[in-house]
Amino acid sequence: MPADPQRSPTSDPPRSAGTSAVEVRRSSRRNRTVSAYREGDRTVVLIPARMSEAEERRWVSVMLDKLAAQESKRILGDAELTERAERLSTQYFDGRARPTSVRWVTNQNTRWGSCTPAEGSIRLSHRLQGMPEYVVDYVLVHELAHLLVPGHGPRFWRLLEAYPRTERARGYLEGVVAAGRLPHLPTARGE
Repeated sequence: MPADPQRSPTSDPPRSAGTSAVEVRRSSRRNRTVSAYREGDRTVVLIPARMSEAEERRWVSVMLDKLAAQESKRILGDAELTERAERLSTQYFDGRARPTSVRWVTNQNTRWGSCTPAEGSIRLSHRLQGMPEYVVDYVLVHELAHLLVPGHGPRFWRLLEAYPRTERARGYLEGVVAAGRLPHLPTARGE
């Protein structure tokens, strides 16, 4: 048997994948365990060689969800948030949006973020901490766009079209808001 595991790219990774590609590596030495990790812009899922295609699809989905949950628990500090904003500005705005400060704040309970273009400051609500990275990135890109275009006119929204997960992130945030409006169900006895 070959020492290298069999490799196969998954053609359609589930939409929850935070990366552009998923690579499945099958191993004859692996009996029952499945694991996954990020390798650059790729997610590698390790599975037993004997697993069926249906089991592979199910496990890829499970492992992508697990990785996303682990990553969403990481909380960035203000320094990492600033670095991230600089990277996003370079990636989506050719570095033209240059914030002077980017930080978390706890006094924004009705907004996800805010920007003061005259000062170049960006503030993100602490409520975003723990949300998926693409959601935090969307809010950062949104606020970075305000450094270039202060209002929410057509020019602003054209800038935001550069970020490929805009609609998905907006849907996620709308879902969070909607869930907050749901009535709280009474707990079952004994809980």
